Amino acid sequence: MIYYIDAPRLTKEEIIDEIKSQPNVLFVSLSTVDLGGNHTDERIPVREFLENYDGLMLRGIPTDGSSVELPGIADIDNAKVDIIPDKNVRWLIDYSSHHFTEEEHLSIGTLVIPSFLYHEGKQVGSRGVLRRAVEALERDTREIIENSPSLQKELDIVLPIEDVVFSLATELEFWVHSPAVSKDSEDLFVSQKLKEQYWKRPTGAVRDALEDTLIALERLGYKPEMGHKEVGGVGSKLRGSNEYIHMEQIEIDWRYDHALQAADNELFARNIVFDVFAKYGLDVTFKAKPIEGVAGSGEHHHVSITVTDARGKKRNIFTPSDMNKDFLSPLGYGALMGILNHYESINPFVTNSNDAFNRLTPGFEAPVCTVCSLGRSPSLPSRNRTVLLGLIRDKDNPLATRFELRSPCAGSNSYLLSAAMAAAMIDGMLYAKDKMSKDLFKELDKEYGEEAVYLKKDRLYRSEINIYSDYSEEERSAFFGAAPRTVYENIQIFRDNQNGFLTAEGIFTDAIIESYLQMIQDNWLAELTGRIIPEYVREIREMHLLHDKEPFGEIDRLRWSAIHQEMVHLMKDTHLRNCLFSRILEAAEEKDYPLVSKLQLEANSRVKELKRMYSIYRKNIIHLKE
Repeated sequence: MIYYIDAPRLTKEEIIDEIKSQPNVLFVSLSTVDLGGNHTDERIPVREFLENYDGLMLRGIPTDGSSVELPGIADIDNAKVDIIPDKNVRWLIDYSSHHFTEEEHLSIGTLVIPSFLYHEGKQVGSRGVLRRAVEALERDTREIIENSPSLQKELDIVLPIEDVVFSLATELEFWVHSPAVSKDSEDLFVSQKLKEQYWKRPTGAVRDALEDTLIALERLGYKPEMGHKEVGGVGSKLRGSNEYIHMEQIEIDWRYDHALQAADNELFARNIVFDVFAKYGLDVTFKAKPIEGVAGSGEHHHVSITVTDARGKKRNIFTPSDMNKDFLSPLGYGALMGILNHYESINPFVTNSNDAFNRLTPGFEAPVCTVCSLGRSPSLPSRNRTVLLGLIRDKDNPLATRFELRSPCAGSNSYLLSAAMAAAMIDGMLYAKDKMSKDLFKELDKEYGEEAVYLKKDRLYRSEINIYSDYSEEERSAFFGAAPRTVYENIQIFRDNQNGFLTAEGIFTDAIIESYLQMIQDNWLAELTGRIIPEYVREIREMHLLHDKEPFGEIDRLRWSAIHQEMVHLMKDTHLRNCLFSRILEAAEEKDYPLVSKLQLEANSRVKELKRMYSIYRKNIIHLKE
């Protein structure tokens, strides 16, 4: 059995021979990614694919635009889109774990081909945006270096340049639990504070599923580097005879790759995790903040650029000529400054949902401030986990220099956020191409209020101390800019700061940007009104009077009175006024989005406080009857 086809290295005839050599591969699926990060899946009989190979590779398959998220582009009156295969990335074979051929009893496989989404002859999906970003970044990097003798000397590059590669790596975190297991947030919080789970030995079904996932990733050519327990979770508990129940947080990492291939890898890795853990009877969630009060799940993105020169020598263009003297090369500083300077325009592609904002809460190492860490000196690498962007470097491995963006989660669109980062890095490198490292470091390390050429005057961009403990909330907002708190605020900040760098190289188009913003705003409203508020109502209705059947003190009565009063304010209309939830629904109906955003923040805060009040009240009851 084979698990992938290395399409870029094979001819048409070799690809067909590979497919024919696997009689249990019965289907082909063209997998494209819309602007919402959703990927398509279908079953084309392998016979149909092989008989019409040239036509399908050239024209793909047409489909209805209603099956993908492209608002304002593939509307109902012009909905036809085409899915066209990409031969420049690996094609994976997805084997079923429970469906087998009758004669050989082999797992039935589907050849999954990453594809591009076209509308009216133009690439409009997420993969197409990232492809344009990769082409622009690699082209501009080549031109910048070829036109700068000083950079050639700094980077020790001999012309002509043979290759430029924009590399990307992601870290996948997720929660796994046994079905119907109770999510006791207080128990989870205590376990987290005591660090009882972080990097501990997994047991039972979680261990087996984790190891099988790493084996599956290895077969697919991902080159997994590690899998381990994260900070969240509680220890596995023996429920019956050799039966464990689980509530644990896991992280899996694999090797970096070319940016487009890496984004595909991350997308399909989630499917692999789902399938493998389900085989062991375990539920998996990639939500950014599945449980309030404990660690959320991030998906840090690592980016770097390498150049291969005429000698065949590879050079990371972020690495300085002397790693004991400088943190970064001029192009490294430029790329870093570009991301920081334009992060308000990158952020909607990173933090695009209510769930993502739930994770970005101070106190959980969640990056909410647009600031970087380089390290206290070139000889002391940075490990400041409170910043948005960290410089990762290893003096013994100059090729490993990279930037770690800590804000993404599994719900982020890796294709679009990586494309936006590429656009920002291009902008920054164009600024830095004829400047000295010491001058760029001085601008990056400037004081608040100090004039700068590229960066904003009233901002700090570097910090080597704890953002949360060493700055007040007011100082953080002043020094690093006020972080958005809702999807709507994120969109508005984007509109106030977008200066055209996303469209300057043709990476994004105005139509794609507007379509994406419309989509995340619509999804924000739909989830808020259709899921979050109903879930709040359900939680509030489960809060019962507990002290009427036992001797109780005056404090119990007063606490319940305050709880009931808050419940009424949140969810019960009266003849004098509508409740908070009703006001949110009314504002959404009237499309008063600033008011919806404001009331959502109030509702989130008050529900959180109500839960705290009820927990205190409940703990004081001796005989619980619920």
